[in-house]
Amino acid sequence: MPIPHPVAGPSAASTPGGRPPSAALTAAELVRLGPVVPVVVVERADDAVPLARALLRGGVRTMEITLRTAAALPALRKVAAEVPEMVVGAGTVLTPEQVAEAGEAGAGFLVSPGATPRLARAALDSGLPFLPGAGTVSEMLALAEIGLTTIKFFPAAASGGPAYLAALAQPLPHVTFCPTGGISAASAGEWLALPNVACVGGSWLTPAAAVRARDEATVTALAREAAALGTADPTAA
Repeated sequence: MPIPHPVAGPSAASTPGGRPPSAALTAAELVRLGPVVPVVVVERADDAVPLARALLRGGVRTMEITLRTAAALPALRKVAAEVPEMVVGAGTVLTPEQVAEAGEAGAGFLVSPGATPRLARAALDSGLPFLPGAGTVSEMLALAEIGLTTIKFFPAAASGGPAYLAALAQPLPHVTFCPTGGISAASAGEWLALPNVACVGGSWLTPAAAVRARDEATVTALAREAAALGTADPTAA
């Protein structure tokens, strides 16, 4: 189903939460901040700030808090207020209402597993960087038609893996991807070696057990390894 061009609404002059669009990163800039965007599930809002600081110590400057739990929005709000060095975004954004809620909580970007016309319109109107999910060429073309050329490839491993995205580099040279879903520390390098991949999303940086235990040392160590993927030679033996 084609996605219509968004109509500018009241939020076009400022993002939810009062930030002007000019103060926000673009999606293209966002995905260049580091090779891995941690995909984080938070069960307790109070865990989010120590987690964000642990990631920063490891050299990771972005984190996506998924809207899968009741603690997600309070956690996002805490990180945005208390750890301004971290670019924190909302993931698993499914509705225009969640776009507004994430913006009010201080989200610096939005990520969705897919994009309906209403969701795409609301996300674009918010002024926040938006990484819409797509798994097929038709979905990617529909998003590109409305100016969304930085796309979350999801679910990455189940949708054809690195070979699929490699095949799209020539027919879709204007599209940049952040593959997410089924990516691990062991497979991230193969994705990052692709010319049309700017970063990957992954949950391995913030294991549930480490988050629950507030094991900041483990998170920092994993973050440091992930940040180093941006300088490592993926073809090295």
